[in-house]
Amino acid sequence: MKFSAVIIARNAELFIRDCLDSLVHQSRKPDEVLVVDSESTDSTQAIVKEYSAKWPFVKLLVYSSLKGEGRNYGVKKSSGDIVAFIDSDAIAHALWIEEMIKAMENADVVAGREVRLGYHGFTSLKRVGMLHKGSDVTYPSVNLAYKKSVFEAIEGFDPWFKEAEDVDINFRAVDAGYKLIYCPTAIVYHNARSTFTAFFKQAFWYGFGRKELSLRHGNLWRSYSPMEMVRVSKEENIWKLIRLVISFFGYMFCKVVGKKQTAKDRLRKSKASER
Repeated sequence: MKFSAVIIARNAELFIRDCLDSLVHQSRKPDEVLVVDSESTDSTQAIVKEYSAKWPFVKLLVYSSLKGEGRNYGVKKSSGDIVAFIDSDAIAHALWIEEMIKAMENADVVAGREVRLGYHGFTSLKRVGMLHKGSDVTYPSVNLAYKKSVFEAIEGFDPWFKEAEDVDINFRAVDAGYKLIYCPTAIVYHNARSTFTAFFKQAFWYGFGRKELSLRHGNLWRSYSPMEMVRVSKEENIWKLIRLVISFFGYMFCKVVGKKQTAKDRLRKSKASER
C-alpha cells in the first residue's frame, strides 16, 4: 500500500527539520510527504524546499487554512492508499511507517502512540478519554492514519471545528462502522508545551473543543468517566486539576459563542428558505 504522510505547518522553522529528518530516514520510506504550509512568515517554506530538492517525495503545498481544512487539502493532493498525519513539531520513530502499514492490515483507522517530551508536570498528564461504541475516539492527529477511501467516505475533517477536529473525525469513523485500533508500536515523539502560558492556552482550547463536540453531536457526558476526570494518579500531579479548571472556562466560552453561532445559522437558513 502506498503511504502518504501529511504535515500541517505554520512558522515551524524550529521543529520542521527534525520532523522531516525522521520521515526521510524511515525503515520503510514514505511514498510522499506533503507539507501543507499556512503561509508561514519565517523560513519554514525555504526549509521544506531544501528537503524537496534532495528527496523529491517531499512536497510543499501552500494553503492558508485552519488545521482540519489544511489536512483535508493535503489528503486531496495525496496519492497514497494510507494517509497518515503527524505534526510539524513531532518526530517519528524509525519504524513508524512500517508499524502503521502492518496495523492497517486489520483496521480502517490506526492511532499510534504519542510519547511527549518536556517538563514532567505536563508530559505526565493523560488524555481525558471519550468512548463511542466501545472505542476511544480521542486519539490525536499528531499520530493518526486513515485508509484514504475511509477518509473520503466520511468526508474528512470537518472545517467547522476550531479544535477537537481529530476527535470528531474519529467519532464519525466509528459511528459509520469503521474499525479504529491503537498501535503502541507506531511511535511519535511530540514536544509538550514548554511554558505555563502555552499550557494554559492549550487547556483553554482543549475545553473549547470538547464543547464543540457536544454542539455537533449532542450531549456526550455519558461518554466520559467523571471520576477519571478528577482523579489524580501517582504519575500525574496538581497540573491535572489546573488543566481541568482552565478547560472549564474554555468549555463555557464555547457554549456562549456556540449559541450565538447557532442562532446566526438558524437565521441564515430561515432567510434562505424564504427566497
